[in-house]
Parts: sequence; structure tokens; C-alpha cells
Amino acid sequence: MMVPQEWIDVRIRAGIDAGELLAIVDDPAAQGAWEENGAVHLYWSADQWSERSVERLQAALRLLCPEADPAVTVERLPHQDWNRLWAQSVRPLRIGRRIIVRPSWEPVVLTPGDIEIVLDPKQAFGTGHHATTQLLMEWIEDVISGGERVLDVGTGSGILAMAALRLGARHAVGLDTDPVAIACARDYAQINELAEMFDLRCGTITEAIESARFDLLLANLDCQTLLQLSGELGHLVRTGARLLVSGLLVDQEAEIVDSFAKEDAFSAGCRERHGWLAMEFLAAESCEDSS
Repeated sequence: MMVPQEWIDVRIRAGIDAGELLAIVDDPAAQGAWEENGAVHLYWSADQWSERSVERLQAALRLLCPEADPAVTVERLPHQDWNRLWAQSVRPLRIGRRIIVRPSWEPVVLTPGDIEIVLDPKQAFGTGHHATTQLLMEWIEDVISGGERVLDVGTGSGILAMAALRLGARHAVGLDTDPVAIACARDYAQINELAEMFDLRCGTITEAIESARFDLLLANLDCQTLLQLSGELGHLVRTGARLLVSGLLVDQEAEIVDSFAKEDAFSAGCRERHGWLAMEFLAAESCEDSS
């Protein structure tokens, strides 16, 4: 007779996105994440919980909460239906003026002008709850006028690109180096009936831009990755694209501005929330025109 699997429930009290934490932990043994009453829960089967799991979790929390020491509780639990528990924890979310992000099992009544994105949490890579995602989605709402070609670098769940398409962009390319993220994003694109407009690729910027031009670039990444990609992103800005970046802490602004200035991409604005920063970069002539 098979003994029911026990689970490790790691509960973190912090204002962080469950899907983003799960992605940064990057532990194949982690079985899921969800949010409830201000706490994030991550789960491991008891036989796969290890010192390495603890190290991955601690490193992720240092990245997401650099100025805080969130309370962490570890509890052993009997087998439960995790999909049911996860489903109970997810609710529709309004972002900006018009964008609704909801799970498929939570229908909402849309008001005139609203758009919706259906996003069921999986081994998730951006569900819309984190400040960095919300900052960019609100900014996308302000800048999309219709017909844009969008490149989303580090697309994760594809939520940013899908928001741009729902708001009127003509076509989007989503890039990620993680094939699991691309597989999840393709599922979401199908669910939202955006697959024909949304080209998802596992690869690099160079491979994506060989024969393409873009009007809007989106990059919700960490500071180090943005610094590494500043040359390629700067090249696209010089061709006329508008670049929106996020995933930055407020005290990282100067370093990012200096790096992109070397690529003739100049800061044209920033927005801040809960210590996180989103920024806009334009080519020099675009900045002069706007002034």
C-alpha cells in the first residue's frame, strides 16, 4: 500500500509575487506557489526538500527583498489537492484603467473599454501581482496607440506582450531563455486567442532582430541582465524603438542610465512603486523632439 506523500509548505510574509519567486528560486523540485492573505506559499515534496532548496530560497529572497528580512515559516503537511488550494488563492486583478487579469475559473463583468487577460497560475512566470509588472502594464496602457510591433525580452508568462496586443498592438515577439516559460506562454496565448499575433521564441535578441523592426521594447529583468543586454537593446532604440524596462531597485537607476547612455539611449522618464523602478529610454533625437 502506497503511503500518501507528505509536503513541505514554506510560507513567506512579504509583498512579492508567488510566480516570480518560484521562477527565481528555479528549483525543479519545487511543486508550485500560491498567495493567500498576504503570504506566499511554496511547496516541495518532503523527500525532495533539502539544504540546496533552502539555499535557493534564501538567494531568491535576497534578490526580491534586499532591504527586508521577511518572516519564513516551514511546515510539514499531509498530502492535499494543491491545484484546488492554488485555485482558491487566485482572484481577478485590475491593473491600470482598463486591464483585468483573471484566472479562467473566475469570470468578471467587464465595463466598456476594459480588456482581459486570462492567466491560470502554473509554474508561473509573472501573474501581474508584482509592482514591476504592474508598472510596465500601466505604462503600456499609456503608450500603445495601435498598430505597434512589440518585442518582449524575458517574456515569462507573456503577460506584458499580451497586454500590448489587447490594447491594440499589431504583432508581438516574446523571447525567453527558459523553454518552460515559452511553453507556458504559448498556452496562455492560445487561451487568450492571441497565438496568431504572438510569436514566442526561446533564444537571444540577436536571433530575433535579424530582419525585424520594433516600435516598442519591453524588458522586465533584473539589473545585471539589463546591463548585459544594453548593447543589443540600445541598438534597437537607435533604430527608433521606445524601450520600457523594469525589475530595478531605485538605487540602481544611475547605473542603468549610464550604461544605456553609452549606447545613445537616454532616459525619458521613470515611475516608482514600493522601491521598484520602471524606466523609459529613447534615442537622442527622440528625446530632443519630446523636449
